[in-house]
Amino acid sequence: MGGKATGFMDYERQTANERDPLTRIQDWKEYSAPFSDEVAKTQGARCMDCGTPFCHIGMDIEGGVTSGCPVYNLIPEWNDLVYKGKWKEALERLLKTNNFPEFTGRVCPAPCEGSCTVAINDPAVTIKNIEQKIIDKGFEEGWIQPRVPSFKTDKSVAIIGSGPAGLAAADQLNRAGHHVTVYERADRAGGLLTYGIPNMKLDKDVVERRVQLLRDEGVTFVLNTEVGKDISAAEIKDQFDSVILCTGAQKHRDLPIEGREGKGVRFAMDYLTRSTEHLLDNSVQVEAELDASGKDVIIIGGGDTGADCIATALRQGAKSIVQFGKHPQLPIKRSEENLWPAYPQVYSLEYAHKEAKKKFGEDIREYTIQTKKFVNDENGKLKELHTIQMKKTRDENGLFVFEEIPGTEKVWPAQLVLIAIGFEGAEQPVLEAFNVKTERNRVKAAYSDFRTNVEHVFAAGDARRGQSLIVWAINEGREVAHHVDTYLMGETALPSVANM
Repeated sequence: MGGKATGFMDYERQTANERDPLTRIQDWKEYSAPFSDEVAKTQGARCMDCGTPFCHIGMDIEGGVTSGCPVYNLIPEWNDLVYKGKWKEALERLLKTNNFPEFTGRVCPAPCEGSCTVAINDPAVTIKNIEQKIIDKGFEEGWIQPRVPSFKTDKSVAIIGSGPAGLAAADQLNRAGHHVTVYERADRAGGLLTYGIPNMKLDKDVVERRVQLLRDEGVTFVLNTEVGKDISAAEIKDQFDSVILCTGAQKHRDLPIEGREGKGVRFAMDYLTRSTEHLLDNSVQVEAELDASGKDVIIIGGGDTGADCIATALRQGAKSIVQFGKHPQLPIKRSEENLWPAYPQVYSLEYAHKEAKKKFGEDIREYTIQTKKFVNDENGKLKELHTIQMKKTRDENGLFVFEEIPGTEKVWPAQLVLIAIGFEGAEQPVLEAFNVKTERNRVKAAYSDFRTNVEHVFAAGDARRGQSLIVWAINEGREVAHHVDTYLMGETALPSVANM
């Protein structure tokens, strides 16, 4: 099982067709199109039936960087089924482990591909694109229909937060027959799937389609409701047999330097949220400060959130865009220290970087650069920022340190700066309302049972784990559901990754 025996030698890796960068920045539609049936079959044939498929064994190595698939997707199995044209069977295998392949197939960074055995010497199997093709075909063919539980228990569960962890927990517990209610403070369900990831990367109709499917299956969503404000934690604990906190890790990491108070220095996630709110509802106006049109835009932070800001600013008509990164440019090929199956730390152009390079004629990223201060005009509006280049070296203890390079100071014009340097953990008001213990701004709850210090209150996802991947959130949602079902019923038939 695992495709054609010689497929990895017979066929070249092919990725999904991306629309022309200069064309797609004129709209907000998804930037790539799914595989055709035939291309997917050929790419599935490249799966080499290796003895130990590291692709579907998720683990954290190399300082917490994920290798392989955290939900243990049965990748060689559905690759083989796609190669043989058995699409419905491939869909069944995919849905055994992943509640939402339409999300991960679009936005997951695919650590499975980094640990693909083919990737030791050749380009990896195109796992992510095949995954998206399987689930999209399932919807197109009408194979995915509401699966309403055949029975209902007398148990009820409240889930606070409707991101991927909350949705996965809701899906699993609803299948177990419990009465599940999801509370979300925003006007739409999905958490960062809806308001944190731009539409051109994950179309919001795709998110809403899944949310509606969950509704049709029996999950109740209570929107525009902030726990601790619109409804008390005490009321929820009284009304439900169990509570799961899936509030995410949205406490921004700030950059408290001179001039930070200037108008035009904002958090990246606020920018992405407001932009999507406006896209989904034209009556929602984006404040002038957060509109990139005609502005020199600088994004501080080299990760995916920063890339999403680039793509958004391009579509808003930014005059110029630069992205600052703390670390040096990555090598073209794996370094000797970055051994397989660790995630390949290599230079690449993400969708937003490709767009910016086409627009401005060069890679807009700056490496090993540090922002020293913001400078505002007499009206308090940002007009420029000052930087200095850094040198990354090892100290006497072998630890990496950064040193300033004298003479490399530079002044950059800027009217909009977006801070995208990560998150410090979960926002505290909801956690304080439930009186759960925290550690380093995360809910204190062990992965072994997800229980907090408060009776019948559990926690999962980024609120417990810290900022992480969507696929880890799904993992946590599935796992907490397993433990909550056991807590409520004394036993469970829900799967657990730990028991696979």
